[in-house]
Amino acid sequence: MTASINDVARAAGVSASTVSRALRGRTGVSDEVRDRIAAVAAQLGYTASRSASSLASGRTFTIGVVVPYVGRWFFGTVLDAAEQVFSAAGYDVLLYNLGTPETRKRFFTKLPVRKRVDAVLSLLIPDEGESAALRSLGVPLASTVGGARPGFTVVGIDDRLGAESAVRHLVNIGHRRIGMISGSSGPLHWTTPVERRRAYLDVLAEAGIEHDPTLEADGDYTLEGGERAMTELLAASRPPTAVFAQSDEMAMGALRALRRHRLKVPDDVSVVGFDDHELADVIGLTTVAQPVAGQGAEAARLLLRQLDEPAAEHPGHVRMPIRMVLRETTAPPRPRGPQ
Repeated sequence: MTASINDVARAAGVSASTVSRALRGRTGVSDEVRDRIAAVAAQLGYTASRSASSLASGRTFTIGVVVPYVGRWFFGTVLDAAEQVFSAAGYDVLLYNLGTPETRKRFFTKLPVRKRVDAVLSLLIPDEGESAALRSLGVPLASTVGGARPGFTVVGIDDRLGAESAVRHLVNIGHRRIGMISGSSGPLHWTTPVERRRAYLDVLAEAGIEHDPTLEADGDYTLEGGERAMTELLAASRPPTAVFAQSDEMAMGALRALRRHRLKVPDDVSVVGFDDHELADVIGLTTVAQPVAGQGAEAARLLLRQLDEPAAEHPGHVRMPIRMVLRETTAPPRPRGPQ
């Protein structure tokens, strides 16, 4: 005979509601009790009924996730970390990949998540109309991009501070011709390229370095784009001695372009990235490290907390730490006449 939740409760010496909370990953259950319940459930072969739980709670046990580019490293890493937290708590993920203006418009017009999800995690920055549409769902909302906005819990970093650290590092070790590979063609309403460019310009001005527009190139936040942008910078009448790439993927593309031009890093050109991609340490890339997976996991935990404690006060904006990681791709410029 199939074991019931009451059988597990009796064997574990707890109430049926405690069994339910423990197996769903809810708060209010100690680790010791949770482990005991899990062991008893496994011994008895008990599996919680999703349909029964849904009927009892009114929940779908599904989280909607909206992402602009599911195939790109940053968004994929955030999504993977968030999904692990949701899965451990007994929730499924309903993914919407809004990679084109058409799919994005269709999503926000029809809102197919309505009555199908208990909460929404947005990995894109909605405009005012899109934000209002999501708030109309009446479910907890969280995001890992952009700044604070009404109705959302936003988990992110200080993009400007991170970019300032990267460019200031290059200035401090003696570089005066500092190029930048940006990503102006990113997702709609994406503020990251704007904030990082402002930081680049601010640090140059602070150091008394005149801005040269020929030392900026669009890398599309991809490896191929970074290679193309670096090739463009090398074609300038006075190429840079150092380059700040707004993402590690673009920095990797820049390194490939430099290698193909028979230039040495950092002897001929220094390169600094942003993210601390999983391959950054392998290739010795100096970069600004941000907890990409950590942002996804924290946003997921905060959404689950809102579902478990709807009456509690929840943060509107959580800022995660960043740090400068010095590796082998940056060094003082070699003496070779005026820069």
